[in-house]
Amino acid sequence: MKHKAIVIGSGIAGIAASIRLAVKGFEVTVFEANTYPGGKLAEIKLQGYRFDAGPSLFTLPEQVEELFRLAGKNPEDYFQYQKLDVACHYFWEDGKRVHAYGDIHAFAEEVETKLGEPVANVRKALKNSAYLYEHLAPLFMHRSLHQWNTWVNPRALRSYLRMGKLGIFDTMNGSNEEQFQQEKTVQLFNRYATYNGSNPYETPATLNIIPHLEFNIGAFFPNKGMHDITLSLYDLSKSLGVRYHFGKKVEEILVENNRAIGVKIGEESYFADTIINNMDMVNAYKTILSRQKQPKKLLDQPKSSSALIFYWGIKQEFPELDLHNILFSEDYKAEFEHIFQRRTIYHDPTVYINITSVYKKDDAPAGCMNWFTMINVPNNQGQDWDHLISEARKSIIAKINRVLKTDIEPLIAVEEILEPRSIESKTSSAQGALYGNSSNNRYAAFLRHANFSSDIKNLYFCGGSVHPGGGIPLCLLSAKIMTEMID
Repeated sequence: MKHKAIVIGSGIAGIAASIRLAVKGFEVTVFEANTYPGGKLAEIKLQGYRFDAGPSLFTLPEQVEELFRLAGKNPEDYFQYQKLDVACHYFWEDGKRVHAYGDIHAFAEEVETKLGEPVANVRKALKNSAYLYEHLAPLFMHRSLHQWNTWVNPRALRSYLRMGKLGIFDTMNGSNEEQFQQEKTVQLFNRYATYNGSNPYETPATLNIIPHLEFNIGAFFPNKGMHDITLSLYDLSKSLGVRYHFGKKVEEILVENNRAIGVKIGEESYFADTIINNMDMVNAYKTILSRQKQPKKLLDQPKSSSALIFYWGIKQEFPELDLHNILFSEDYKAEFEHIFQRRTIYHDPTVYINITSVYKKDDAPAGCMNWFTMINVPNNQGQDWDHLISEARKSIIAKINRVLKTDIEPLIAVEEILEPRSIESKTSSAQGALYGNSSNNRYAAFLRHANFSSDIKNLYFCGGSVHPGGGIPLCLLSAKIMTEMID
């Protein structure tokens, strides 16, 4: 008889977990409160415009491909993507513009030409980033931090000897100020803290590992948009026999004799040998695990930043814009102080604009663009969001107008808004935080929930709120680390 597994939530980690378990021979059932799969990795359609609703950067595509290969399929037959020649376009209000070319030599020369930063500094920084990845990824990304064999294997022991070089005792900003001569270069590399909702002036310099993913390995774009990651893996899981039940909100994980035995939905109970929680860890303990022992220290940790996103259909094309675009704040430190200390929104926020219609033309009508326009904001702690959103919209439009020398307001054909409250309600993310607990201290990696419960047998965790963290690659890795523990 097949072992049975229940997965709570069909976020990308939940789908990946269902695939891995099905390949292992489990009979897998997924319960999802929403009416669609994917969690944050969803899409929005508005009057001829299509938007990827959530994550917009695609790195480490091999994490997706591996799931197809595990199922005995050729990934290219089901999921296609392309490498970006330019990872991002950067803009400053003084007219400076930088194309972050995928070729690191071209990028280093671009930064020297546009910002006056010596080529050698950029190359050295990316080499250091690769060094961090080589020594930290096997320890922090590909293994559980909550099992002894992670810490006593030979590779881990070699990493201990290099702790001083791995950025654990410095901040990202502190390290970048040492590496670079120009403030704008520091700002450009400090931006990578936002990839997991952190503050570059507080988060450890170990996060300088991130540029390695984008430059040394590469940034990519799925030919059908980011949502195709969800759809292709969802279809793969169904082909393996995984069963989905949408609009089914789990109310409780059933525990008997310290062993997870099933879930309760309404008046019905469903039983399985293994229970996988893909729901945000904090909200899971507050709701479906409320009767169980609470990991108070983890639950009380500060949360990551959130986002305010305007999905705008723009009735004009801007040839200077690419897939990923950043319009930098004039005072980056003040912006992060407002987000993390003041819990509000700075009047001159850094604006990120993602435009998939640059690569996928049918995402917008002819002559138009689909702008996913986002700023980093604090998580939800009861602020007057209606007022903050109204003021932020004015600031964003003013910023765009100044940088692009345009008047964007009359060009907005359609608009939809996603903000911390709706992020929380749609994705069950505690306080609308995008990445679970904050990474703003050197111990943050150790303050994420394990991929298993130490108190309840047969209960496991995956997704952005547990180890190894948020973002598509880490969510997929969380599913991999977790399922390797399950027999």
